Amino acid sequence: MADLALARKVLETEAAAILALVPRLDGRFSQAIELLRACRGRVILTGMGKSGIISRKIAATLTSTGTASQFLHPAEAVHGDLGVIQGDDVVIAISSSGETAEVLRLLETIRRVGAKLIAVTGVVQSTLSEAADVALDCSVTEEACPLNLAPTASTTAALAIGDALAMTLLAAKGFRHEDFASLHPGGKLGKQFMRVETLMHAGKDLPLVNGDTLMRDVIYEMSRKGLGMTCVASHHGELLGIITDGDLRRLMERAGDTLTLTAAEVMTRNPATVEPRVLAAQALHILEQRKITALVVVEGEPSRPVGVVHLHDLWRTEMV
Repeated sequence: MADLALARKVLETEAAAILALVPRLDGRFSQAIELLRACRGRVILTGMGKSGIISRKIAATLTSTGTASQFLHPAEAVHGDLGVIQGDDVVIAISSSGETAEVLRLLETIRRVGAKLIAVTGVVQSTLSEAADVALDCSVTEEACPLNLAPTASTTAALAIGDALAMTLLAAKGFRHEDFASLHPGGKLGKQFMRVETLMHAGKDLPLVNGDTLMRDVIYEMSRKGLGMTCVASHHGELLGIITDGDLRRLMERAGDTLTLTAAEVMTRNPATVEPRVLAAQALHILEQRKITALVVVEGEPSRPVGVVHLHDLWRTEMV
């Protein structure tokens, strides 16, 4: 059981390191947020070793939440990459000691070009802290490493500070669900916020007939568009109803020359509709609740059909 005891100790130490940061958040943190909000360029993250890995993750988080960011390796910077730092950038430098030589070599360039500097360090009286516009204290009393050597609790604390900066900045900038979706079109989270307008069949792909269209032509339109339904509209474009494969099956059970009937005589009135900006997830809920396979997308007053979203379209997005 010694392995479990050690594992629990590691988690407890790292959790304690994060909780210890909470009372240290003060006006300096708010100043850092103001610098980031005012940034006209990019946010440059830099750090060596494990701090560099943490810097990469924070840069990725900032970028995915609407703040242009990138990682700059401090050792490579002095071998040709210093041009990355521009005067309208904000540099976030992470160093547990605040004395990392490779990071300190960047200070002259940062000051020369006029970029702002936020230090995230475990030593508030360090060279890095004193050179920064804002210094954030992420010191820890001990590492989670049994030898108290490997960066563990300290890197966890730095990561937590980075996440706190990113999430506070996200809220301050008014970053919305749809903004997140636009930056994550291929991810599962982004798909949760897709809009119907991005999935609907519109334009020439929209199955549409007029109320006086004969059923033989209605069937041709439904077959040609391949959605198992068609919208029925007036000559002014107003939605009158829909005709589905189910309506066709019921029609064929009737006696007489059904092909000479008009769309208006066969259609289902008051079909389920959604607007283009409705979330795809909400459209899926309506389809499942009403046990139907297609929704007419409408806009305007009176409503006019502008598209159709089909259950299969939602399946292809891996939402179900």
